[in-house]
Amino acid sequence: MGCLRQRLEKRKAMTSEVLYESIEKMCGAYEMIERSELAQSILGRSIPLLRVGNGERKVLYVGAHHGMEWLTSVLLLDFLDELCDAYISKRETVGLLPDFILKSRTLLFVPMLNPDGVDLAIEGSAAGGILAERQMRMNGGSTDFSHWQANARGVDLNHNYAHGFLEYKQIERELGIEGGAPTRYSGECSESEPESAAIANLLRTVMPHAVYTFHTQGEEIYCASMKNERILSMGRTLSALSGYRLCRAEGPAAYGGLTDYAVEELAIPAFTLECGKGKNPLPLSDLILIYANLRRMLFYSTII
Repeated sequence: MGCLRQRLEKRKAMTSEVLYESIEKMCGAYEMIERSELAQSILGRSIPLLRVGNGERKVLYVGAHHGMEWLTSVLLLDFLDELCDAYISKRETVGLLPDFILKSRTLLFVPMLNPDGVDLAIEGSAAGGILAERQMRMNGGSTDFSHWQANARGVDLNHNYAHGFLEYKQIERELGIEGGAPTRYSGECSESEPESAAIANLLRTVMPHAVYTFHTQGEEIYCASMKNERILSMGRTLSALSGYRLCRAEGPAAYGGLTDYAVEELAIPAFTLECGKGKNPLPLSDLILIYANLRRMLFYSTII
């Protein structure tokens, strides 16, 4: 049993501090994990980038675009933990040899892209720092931040990418969104936020073989292109392995997101996984079933 699985038994919500502690333990347990800092958030919190493997093909996994969807950070660390533990133990997992995965692929993990939003969702206004008063106003004066999705400046990071950004601005006006908010405000311009700018720059620099972004909830896989045969074939495989429905995002969710940016602007296969089912924010107790349902897909996503 890996170090993260032992931590999960204690049922701690994954704030940024818990994330850093978990990564520290994992790096101590698994020498093959390389840790660096992708960027810093608006409030100066570190956004870790983890790398494992030395293969030519690179695969990127991104969690917690949205603050209240911090469960995806735990999911990704749990996957990385099991992969590394199986590699050290030299055991086959879901029919795959971890040694083959790590020799043929380089896996990149950004488990928590939005640490400010995550801490707000879990800890409330105490995590808001110098922007706490402004965040309270954006939150309608409520001290309940449990449904907060945006970053510290009230920008929804998954509407802050270039593809579809201008079209989404019209939708924003129709929704009556005029500035920073707990959700759905796209920012003044695409990549205006350090978090989204950093991940977009990583894509342009690395040009990975595939990108997987993790959200909650719905048990669906959003495929940005139903006409590209290569991407559609990958999506069908992911759907078959997970039992999740393959579909296109609809409504506001279809504009300004990382998946569409990767596919339409950079021609990189990319998918958004809406993990679990229920009402956001999903509780940590849902993770065992979510991971069990996605485990096979997670491992095969490294090689498809």
